[in-house]
Amino acid sequence: MITNTDYDVLVIGAGPAGENVADIAQRGGLRTAVIERELVGGECSYWACMPSKALLRPGEALRALERVPGARAASTGDIDLGAALRRRDSLAARWDDSGQVGWLESVGVDLIRGHGRLAGVRLVDVEDADGAVTRYEAGHAVVIATGTGAAIPPVPGLSESGIWNNRQATTADEVPGRLLVVGGGVVGVELGQAWHDFGAHVTIVEMMPTLLPREEPFAGRALAAALEQRGIVVHTDAELRSVDKNGNAFTGTLADGTTLEADEVLVAVGRRPLTGDVGLEHVGFEPGSYIEVDDHLLATGVEGDWLYAVGDANGRALLTHTGKYQARIAGAHLSGRPSRAWSDVTATPRVVFTDPHVAAVGYTEQAARAAGLDVHTIRYDLGHVAGAAALGQGVGGPSQLVIDARRQVIVGATFVGPGAGELLHAATIAIVGEVPLSVLWHATPAFPTLSEIWLRFLEAYRDEHGAVF
Repeated sequence: MITNTDYDVLVIGAGPAGENVADIAQRGGLRTAVIERELVGGECSYWACMPSKALLRPGEALRALERVPGARAASTGDIDLGAALRRRDSLAARWDDSGQVGWLESVGVDLIRGHGRLAGVRLVDVEDADGAVTRYEAGHAVVIATGTGAAIPPVPGLSESGIWNNRQATTADEVPGRLLVVGGGVVGVELGQAWHDFGAHVTIVEMMPTLLPREEPFAGRALAAALEQRGIVVHTDAELRSVDKNGNAFTGTLADGTTLEADEVLVAVGRRPLTGDVGLEHVGFEPGSYIEVDDHLLATGVEGDWLYAVGDANGRALLTHTGKYQARIAGAHLSGRPSRAWSDVTATPRVVFTDPHVAAVGYTEQAARAAGLDVHTIRYDLGHVAGAAALGQGVGGPSQLVIDARRQVIVGATFVGPGAGELLHAATIAIVGEVPLSVLWHATPAFPTLSEIWLRFLEAYRDEHGAVF
């Protein structure tokens, strides 16, 4: 077998993390290629972030209009499904990656089409569509950036063909009459709301006590109340025992005997690393597992410091923007610049694009206490600031800061409300920059904006804890 030695860095996976680490490495003077078996741009571009937000936006815009007296009368209350789906297709580039390929070319990164597998130290075998295999040897390093796929829990019936995961749910062209959503995390609540807005009767089943179980419980409860008010049926603390297919319909059975009828079933219970067939056995890792890395994004326990893993494949934070952050860190380290990742584990921003948004960054209260911090929390409803009233009726939701009382800095923040995701970056900056509350007191929010909640938070903290600013 002839080995190609043209490249310093080989990146397996051309999603957002893979593209970005390749770009940074190439800019650092390393000849770089990415290996991709599907579409350049990855899950986010074609089957997750972009199409899901396109599906969510029509309903969000309609409700924003209906909240404003005077503008409400301009609404017909109907969504043009065809136009909405055409917009989705446009934002997903109609599942054509030529634009992303052109970007790779513009930054000097080569694309190798095929399935990449580690074959040894800095060795990658690439199998093309015809089954032919070419071996490549990286002169410097290999980066795994293969992302994650939908996890399927061991519930009888859920592995049947015809069950939706995020890919089917973001690309469907027909509205199901009844949609059963298994899992009340981000994917489940977003896509459940989107298809409800298009006319489906949606039921969400979540085994934990609240929706969005990784976020603050009050946020999950507030979201459930909003969805239920809109007509979505929500079962929390509910275990799905089985799913049976009857012709073109499904019957889900809960642990308490409740049966749920559906025309489609969306499984949205989490993600699994797509590392089962990338040759991890050749470097001492378990195939199908997350790749443990250090803060340089180097795979731990691999001699010679030649193997990196960025994005979902390492399990640190399964989000597009954190994968791109890790890519910037790894790319800099590959290029010989001292660089360590840390904010992806201490200040990860998260936005659930339901209506209302649930936006959070850093620690939840429970996680902060588990980390041994002396925690103070301040909660304030976004609807109590003048900016919310100016935006429309019913704009608001419970929001909270988690404060390290010893250092007097914010370590976590959660906002619930329409459009609340746009408040998040200020909190992210405050956490990453460790800005003291006494300094934030001088950051005057414009009136009347939603950002006035920052002043209200600080006033509440002053009044509750006797702080002097």
